[in-house]
Amino acid sequence: MADPPSLSDLHKNPIYNEAELEEMAPRSQDSGFSLSTRLRSKFRCSGAVVKSLLLKIIPILNWLPRYPFREWLLGDIISGLSVGIIQLPQGLAYALLAGVPPVFGLYSSFYPVLIYTIFGTSRHISPGTFAVISVMVGSVTESLAPSENFLMPGNDSMIDTVARDAARVQVASALTLLVGIFQILLGLVQFGFVVTYLSEPLIRGYTSAAAIHVTLSQLKSILGVELSQRSHPLSLIYTFITLCSKIPQTNVASLIIGILSIAVLLIVKFLNEKYMSVIRIPIPIELFTLIVATGISYGVNLHKLYGVAIVGNIPTGLSAPIVPDTQLFASVVGNAFAIAIVVYAFTISVVKMFSVKHAYNVDSNQELLALGLSNSFGSFFQCFTIGTAMSRSLVQESTGGNSQVAGGVSAVVILIIILKAGELFESLPKAILASVVVVNLKGIFKQFQDIPILWRSNKIDLMVWVVTFIATILLNLDLGLAVSVAFSLLMVIFRTQWPHYSLLGQVSSTDIYRDVSRYKQAHEVPGIRIFRSSCTLYFANAELYANAVKKMCGVDVDKLIEMKNKEAKKKKQLHEKAEKEAKKAIKEKKDFEDTNDKIHELQDICHPSPEAKGLDTEQVVVYEESDDSTVNCAGSNECPFHSLILDLSTVSFVDTVSIKTLKNIFRDFKEIDVSIYLVGSQENVLEQLERGNFFSKTITKHQLFSSIHDAVAYISKLHNKESEKEDERSTKI
Repeated sequence: MADPPSLSDLHKNPIYNEAELEEMAPRSQDSGFSLSTRLRSKFRCSGAVVKSLLLKIIPILNWLPRYPFREWLLGDIISGLSVGIIQLPQGLAYALLAGVPPVFGLYSSFYPVLIYTIFGTSRHISPGTFAVISVMVGSVTESLAPSENFLMPGNDSMIDTVARDAARVQVASALTLLVGIFQILLGLVQFGFVVTYLSEPLIRGYTSAAAIHVTLSQLKSILGVELSQRSHPLSLIYTFITLCSKIPQTNVASLIIGILSIAVLLIVKFLNEKYMSVIRIPIPIELFTLIVATGISYGVNLHKLYGVAIVGNIPTGLSAPIVPDTQLFASVVGNAFAIAIVVYAFTISVVKMFSVKHAYNVDSNQELLALGLSNSFGSFFQCFTIGTAMSRSLVQESTGGNSQVAGGVSAVVILIIILKAGELFESLPKAILASVVVVNLKGIFKQFQDIPILWRSNKIDLMVWVVTFIATILLNLDLGLAVSVAFSLLMVIFRTQWPHYSLLGQVSSTDIYRDVSRYKQAHEVPGIRIFRSSCTLYFANAELYANAVKKMCGVDVDKLIEMKNKEAKKKKQLHEKAEKEAKKAIKEKKDFEDTNDKIHELQDICHPSPEAKGLDTEQVVVYEESDDSTVNCAGSNECPFHSLILDLSTVSFVDTVSIKTLKNIFRDFKEIDVSIYLVGSQENVLEQLERGNFFSKTITKHQLFSSIHDAVAYISKLHNKESEKEDERSTKI
């Protein structure tokens, strides 16, 4: 094994502690503009400020004048047409998931998409209806407007579907407006970082469970049965049990239609993926399936002959805007906030994926504003909440989409269908739409492949995935999300409670320091302990940090301090006893020699020679009383180091508890004659230490260094000088 590094390995460059650095390069006393100055600067009105603000809030004003028509226009048109064709079946299908008539799915695929084209910053995502968001909306509409509340008078078996659908549309539009308001507010306060609370395992576990919710809810259309859709604490289990009880009532025609359409969709989608490089534009199998199924249903009259449920009336034309019912806000506020967060989390994950792939920047807060404006504007036209579908976004990218123009083209396609072609799909079987939904969830179901990967890579993330999945399966989607977010935050706290603590050693002949337990080439510097924690120091782990420092240094600090106090107390008692006997001897008029003998005896008691020591080997005793009341360890419990370095490079902030903990560490180790040094403190941490009154006469900035190597070099030189002085004293004696 290589020898420990010697002093010759340490660099000979000048070494500066924090106090010396501040003298050489003092920090600016100007803390920046005052609050009033910053506010005036923020709200200053000028032509340049207004222009910059408009370009930031309305990105289309920035990129459209510089749009390369020759290079991008054809690709955007082809991409927009492809996405618009896919939007049609998905809009109709996801409207049923949201619990509203199909035409409102078309509205939701037009108005919000048009608004996002103006305010969005991503060039490749396809905003619009999304299965997971639609089923979250549907859980709200069906719980606040259940079918049981709209039974026909005098006939308990008939439901007034017109009144029920109207009520659900009101709920959906009010929910959408509130979702948009939340998203706008979060965007205005620069709250885009909220996505950090939704880790990728959480999102994937949530969407996997939501996909099962969606699939079960669509099986009723494939089986051709009616389910009582009411709110239930265990909604998925309740739906599954109810669905099983309805199996004897299965409509065979609907079942056959559903199975055939699923098979056709899966086969063609597989071919699209396999031969994408050849065909370039994927076959719009959903549209073809809708057209063929609608034609067969209309020609054979499946609804009357076999009782197959069909879409029904799809009015043509655009409806006038209607102000959502704000009285419903109180009933949907919790769901609205949850949906707002989920929509943003899904969208920003897709947005960042494409921005990284195509090397352009996106503004997370502007995305929140764009989504909020899209949902808010759409709510006045009775749209339900929109999100971003990965499948459509991939189609938009793969078919040549280069900008938000593709989204505008897809919105025009939907507009044409709303104005002219919507009524052609009135005979479309609902089983077809259910099949489209189920098949489009294939990508989400593939996320179950994450389980073995997470097991091998990160078991904490696996726990988040599993807990999120189970909570969402057993509870409603909003409750499952709340539980999973709470559990994810607990995992963050859990990780800070059990960080990796390590003692560092120097890699020979370098200024690099590594964990001595993991690197054989790293050796501890004689007389110096270097301690590092892998996470920041704050109130939740401050006590654990202090205990780890004492434990890993290999010295029972508390016992040493206790022994020191006991020895000091014993010395004081002996001193007082000797003084009392000396005074008594003088009082009894003993001769001077006897008194002098007593004084010498007193000195021998207070300062015993090493030969007179008869201490137990398991105890540490203070032999000499020094001015600074420190402990000099001897015997088997001799303190193996004289200096302790705390590496604070991983500390991003300190609070009052952590400052107090650091003070206690300084105090305790000073009691056993160990000097403490801090290294790697960031500027903001140093300022927080100053504001927290950390520095004093006993703790100064001379004990702070920029790097571990500087501190080690300083301590080694300082200790070497002290050793030379002691040698000189011994030589003189």
